[in-house]
Amino acid sequence: MFTGIVTDIGRVRKVEQTARDRRYEVETAWDTSGIDLGASISHAGCCLTVTEKGPGWFAVEVSGETLSKTNLGDWTEGHRVNLERAAKLGDELGGHIVSGHVDGLGRVVAVEPEGGSHRVHIEVPAPLHRFIAPKGSITVDGVSLTVNAVEGQRFEVNIIPHTWEATTLGTLNPGDPVNLEIDMLARYLARWQETA
Repeated sequence: MFTGIVTDIGRVRKVEQTARDRRYEVETAWDTSGIDLGASISHAGCCLTVTEKGPGWFAVEVSGETLSKTNLGDWTEGHRVNLERAAKLGDELGGHIVSGHVDGLGRVVAVEPEGGSHRVHIEVPAPLHRFIAPKGSITVDGVSLTVNAVEGQRFEVNIIPHTWEATTLGTLNPGDPVNLEIDMLARYLARWQETA
């Protein structure tokens, strides 16, 4: 489990196609001696398992299913990635409860400066848009955000200067794909209504 509070921006240093799927090596500012093999780390909102590590880097393997449902398939050497280590019992929950299971890809429609912040408009595929509500939580590329407005298949988030600078969201441009995870409560409520 995660909280959507990014604690490092990693950089992809190597991409390999393997017999199984795809392997990425990611550089980080974290002390990797404290990362166990098998640890879960959120990469742009996608929970991946550490399979190898060295000083200042670790490796993850990504399945074809994950590549088809996220923007990870677009990653190349040098790509910057929002990283978050799994939450521990007793950690402060600064964002919201995030599973690291991407629900789908959104597409940035517009990025507008608004005071010191930025308002980002994102289009969501059907039927995912049904689970997004004003003042609800959403994870965009691993970052916990509050939904400001919803209209049809589009929603807006307001990104404060700190988040703009401390995550990769500050590099978003119209047309960019973003990993989305809807609020967990919305997911289970919708499933309950389907089966009630």
